[in-house]
Parts: sequence; C-alpha cells; structure tokens
Amino acid sequence: MRTRLSLVLASTLAGLVSLTACGGSDGDPGKPRDKRLTVYSGRSEALVKPVLEKFEKATGIDVDVRYGTTAQMAAQLLEEGKRSPADAFLAQDAGALGAVGKAGLFAPLSAEQLDRVPAAYRDHAGRWVGVSGRSRVLAYNTDQVTAAQLPTSVFELTDPKWKGRVGVAPTNGSFQAFVTALRVQHGDAKAREFLTGLKANQPQIRENNVQIVADIDAGTLAVGLVNHYYVYELAKERGGSPDTLKAKLHFFPDGDTGGLVNAAGIGVLARSEKDPDAKALVDYLLGTEAQTYFATQTFEYPLAAGVPAAPGLPQLATLEAPKIDLNDLDTLDATVTMIKEAGLA
Repeated sequence: MRTRLSLVLASTLAGLVSLTACGGSDGDPGKPRDKRLTVYSGRSEALVKPVLEKFEKATGIDVDVRYGTTAQMAAQLLEEGKRSPADAFLAQDAGALGAVGKAGLFAPLSAEQLDRVPAAYRDHAGRWVGVSGRSRVLAYNTDQVTAAQLPTSVFELTDPKWKGRVGVAPTNGSFQAFVTALRVQHGDAKAREFLTGLKANQPQIRENNVQIVADIDAGTLAVGLVNHYYVYELAKERGGSPDTLKAKLHFFPDGDTGGLVNAAGIGVLARSEKDPDAKALVDYLLGTEAQTYFATQTFEYPLAAGVPAAPGLPQLATLEAPKIDLNDLDTLDATVTMIKEAGLA
C-alpha cells in the first residue's frame, strides 16, 4: 500500500521542477570525480542554504539543491526509486527519512559517521543520521501561568482549566509528528482520546508555531505546543535574548510524549554509496562548523558530540524525551486522518 508520502506526490509533482541527473559519480573508481551533488532538501532554503554554501566553500563541491516540503521530497524519492538523480536527502524529520530508508533507497552510512550521534537520533540500521534536533515544549506566558501551574504531562491540557487557553497548529508538520508519536507510544485509541479532549477544550488554532509564540509573548495566548527554538527565533528577530520575552519554555518531564525530540537528518541514496562527495557532505554536517551553525543560528540542538546547545537551553542529554524509534513516525496518513476526524483541521 502506498503511503501518504507517495500520495502527496500526485498533487505536487506537476508543480515541481523537472529534475535532471547531475549528481555525483556512479562509484566507478576509473572515472574522475565531478565534485557535484544533487540534494533533495525538505528543509527550507532560508534555513539550510547558508550552511550548504559553507560546505561548498570548504570543499569545492558544488551542491545543486531541490527544495520542497519534506513530505514532497520524500514522495518524489519514493516515486522515482532507483531512477532518482538525488545523491542525498536532507529531511526536516525522522519519519520521512524512515519511510525512504524502509523503501531500501538509502546506502548504509559508515560506523564512524553514525557513532558521532546518540543512538536515539540515528537509524538503528545505519540508513540515516540526525544532524540537528528539536524538542517539543509547552511555551507559556509568565504573566498568565506560574511554574507551579505548568502541567507535567501533555495529556493534562484536556483539563477544563486550560479551556480556550492552548494554542496549537494542527496542519503543521511538527504537530503532526507529535501526534504520530502519541500513536506510537500510547496507541491509536489513547491518541484519539487526547485529540477529542483537546478539541472539546476549545484550543486556539494557529497556522504555525511562529504565530503561537508571538501570541503567547503578546499575552493573547496563555500556552502553546511548539518546538523549542521558536522562542529563540522571536528573541533574535527583536534583537534581544529569550530572557527579555514573556514567552518561556516548559520541557515535559519523565518521558512524556509532549517532550518528543525529533531529528532533522540526512541519508545518502544507494546510487551514491561510493561517491566521496556524498560522504563529505555527511561528514561536514556532523562537523564542528555545521553543528555550531545549527546551535547558534537556528537554535536547534546540535546532535554530534562536542558542540554545546544555545545558551540557556538545557543540554540534550538532560532532556527526558520519550523513548520512541523515530523511524516509526512515518505513518503520516493515519495521523492526518485522525486530526481531521477530531475536528482540529
């Protein structure tokens, strides 16, 4: 059965630019290196173009990037299969990487590359590796919610005391990944019960995390389910530090699903298994320069050892994230259906 990632392609393929095979070498050691890579990126151009330009400058390897949503790029790869001109897939979340990996389209990465990242944020079969992480949090306004009032579990947000006070973005990919994690950790019945209870509690629907955090800081929302780095982005936009904002971060404890840590990561397509340029890209993204970029410019968690998180953030190893195989976050179709059936989208 085709996954939703494949179905997404049907509605988006017509709008995507026709791709030509301009990727790396085919692995024949007798052929000269072309020092060129084709990367399918599910991460936005504004976010990853600077770091890819740094890679080009450091290595002399040209990178031809095809941008789209992570779902679109994964669908493209699944449709193209072994015919794809892509050398590497840079994805926003592990679920998409898991779907492409399970389809047998990725080459195995080296043990040296995989071992740079904690086991929770890489594929146990070695098909992809995380390069940056993001924690789900409850952002809250300090004038409206005290530390003592913060919930210890995301399931508490269905309590009547939170009625009309919780901001969510049901069509956002990070919210959908969180709901998928609920399904994986607790089963569909429990996830459906949460969504139904959340809907009954009259949540404040927003288009994205940016709007939620801005409204929390302005005091028009009390709390909201977002990724951690949006508070840092708002502070950067305003030329200050997170300490100057009314919006603060609450990390759910004790392995609660509300504290899911998802990974953006990279996989190398099988056609480029022996391409040294593809290997160089993975090495670079796991290296100090790229990891520092993610920590200081996008405020995500650097996943390779040796680079600290942004000031003020708890270290990744101290987060009490749920123990979930991130590969299992690939059932987006069932999640989206469940969210719609609950009346949230």
